[in-house]
Amino acid sequence: MKRYSLHRLTRRGSARSIATILAIATLSAAATAFAASQNGIVRPVAEPAHATVKLGESLFNANCASCHGIGGRGVAVARRGAGGVAGAGPALIGVGAQAADFYLRTGFMPLANIHAEPSNQRVQFTSKEVTSLTAFVAALGKGPQVPRPQPSSGNLAQGFKLFTEDCAGCHQSLARGGYVTGARVPPLQGIDATEIAEAVRIGPYLMPRFSSRRISDGQLDSIVRYVLTTNRPDNRGGWSIGNLGPIPEGLVAWLAAVVLGVACLALARRLGA
Repeated sequence: MKRYSLHRLTRRGSARSIATILAIATLSAAATAFAASQNGIVRPVAEPAHATVKLGESLFNANCASCHGIGGRGVAVARRGAGGVAGAGPALIGVGAQAADFYLRTGFMPLANIHAEPSNQRVQFTSKEVTSLTAFVAALGKGPQVPRPQPSSGNLAQGFKLFTEDCAGCHQSLARGGYVTGARVPPLQGIDATEIAEAVRIGPYLMPRFSSRRISDGQLDSIVRYVLTTNRPDNRGGWSIGNLGPIPEGLVAWLAAVVLGVACLALARRLGA
């Protein structure tokens, strides 16, 4: 049997220990670069104190590039990326800050499934991270900036008229949302003036896009002012039934009339007997 000296065994043990230490150090270094949170978002462990384009680039590469491509060039064919999501998304060069700010601040992005309809989910990035990502996307190419609506300068009556003409067909006259072919229409309560203005200009998902030629900035201020009033509508007629619109209210009225009629007939029969 071949014998090994104590010196050689000690040397081999030391070599293995050193290799183990190096492996642990390498893994630790990787862990300090990025860390995944419970909701699947990958972010740097040590973020800067304030929003920066560099932070936005790091977050984009870790969480968005699998769908929108490195440098925002887009991905035409679905492929596995961050979180195991099969990503395929449009290029973001030239979309500007407006679209990035809207999709991130509403929780529409990131999507867990590229075939899913974007909807108002819990926002997965902090305010600083949203600002950083928006700045990075804006830096990819010249595009629309985040709008600054002034609802206080808008006309409420004009806003109601414009909303009824262009938006109520899907969102209902009191902006309570509903369903259309191939999509759910979200209610507009609880969103702020900037998000309303961004949605009008962007046209997310199946919603049509309204340019400044179609709806001027002044008209947009009026629409925003009206939508904000639907958060607390003035129900002078009494019971609002959730402000769901005339059809549900009519159905409730007919149901009440039928119940009342049946009760009257039953009472009449009892009195007649």
